[in-house]
Amino acid sequence: MGLFKSTAEKELDKIIMKLEMNMSNNYKDNAQDNLRELEAALNDMRASGHVKEAIISRYESIIDTYKQKMKGYSHKDQKPYWT
Repeated sequence: MGLFKSTAEKELDKIIMKLEMNMSNNYKDNAQDNLRELEAALNDMRASGHVKEAIISRYESIIDTYKQKMKGYSHKDQKPYWT
């Protein structure tokens, strides 16, 4: 993480911050939405061609890490606290 980042990197970092916040607050649906938003933003930046390949590959690895963390990440299996 450099001191001087491109606007594309700042935008992706902002989405990652929202994702981290939602994961830490156990907002699973919002965190999954943020991950999809992050993937879409990266794909748009790749298609535009304005982002260096090194930056794209770095954020792809970050996305892969979050996908592993969020595997099976849903409220479906969560039991209510009152039972």
